[in-house]
Amino acid sequence: MKKLFTTLLMTGLAAGTLGVTLATPASADDLLEDIGIGAGTGVVTGIFLGDDVGADDAVNGAAAGAAVNVANGDDESRDLVRDVAVGAGTSGVVGIVTNDDSFIENAAQGAATGAVIHILRN
Repeated sequence: MKKLFTTLLMTGLAAGTLGVTLATPASADDLLEDIGIGAGTGVVTGIFLGDDVGADDAVNGAAAGAAVNVANGDDESRDLVRDVAVGAGTSGVVGIVTNDDSFIENAAQGAATGAVIHILRN
């Protein structure tokens, strides 16, 4: 449980820092929606990757969703490559922070999150 709270704290700090330095989210509702989409996508991709689905999958996806939202800000012209890259990078780093097994699997989860958000937002 301590690991989960530490992870959530680190993810919140990272997303908050990105939000302040890069851009502001389009709206709080959009941010929460993208976090939810990311968490769901993280869990689903964890199942497909044969991972023991857990909170780390949801946290990775949620962090990727938040980062994709922040990277786009108010920009209505979303870029698929940017969304996938931001999602992959964020989930890869969050996986390192949470001591998850594979950087590649985490990056794949984030890339999937970025792609799903891109598709749903266009």
